[in-house]
Amino acid sequence: MTKRNTIQRQLVIAAVRFLADHPTAEEVYDRITMEYPDISKGTVYRNLNSLVESGLLGKVSVPSGVDRFEHILTRHYHIKCTHCGMFMNVEDMDYIEGLDEKVGEVTGFKMEDHDIVFNGVCPECQKLEAKEKN
Repeated sequence: MTKRNTIQRQLVIAAVRFLADHPTAEEVYDRITMEYPDISKGTVYRNLNSLVESGLLGKVSVPSGVDRFEHILTRHYHIKCTHCGMFMNVEDMDYIEGLDEKVGEVTGFKMEDHDIVFNGVCPECQKLEAKEKN
């Protein structure tokens, strides 16, 4: 059964694209309510999950954090600053093809998918740390 392309779905996709840098569901909701204050949080959350299931948006599960959404659907890695929380794509790094299969072979798991989120301190936070030390 094909999902209808409702105005709510269009608003959610547009908000994720506008926010660009892996917004949370709450950030998507906040963005939409700036122009459409009557939309419910449940509607936004349902549409986010439906769009992920349909393959029109991606979802990144962040360990010890909230899920983030994205419109870039090619496989890639992410990095999160452990100080300021900035979350972004790792650019200019090849995606390791066959990683799921290799992990499955080693563990006996039937692999479905994976999310890799690298954690570190971003350049801006490093600068702030260096200033505070001086």
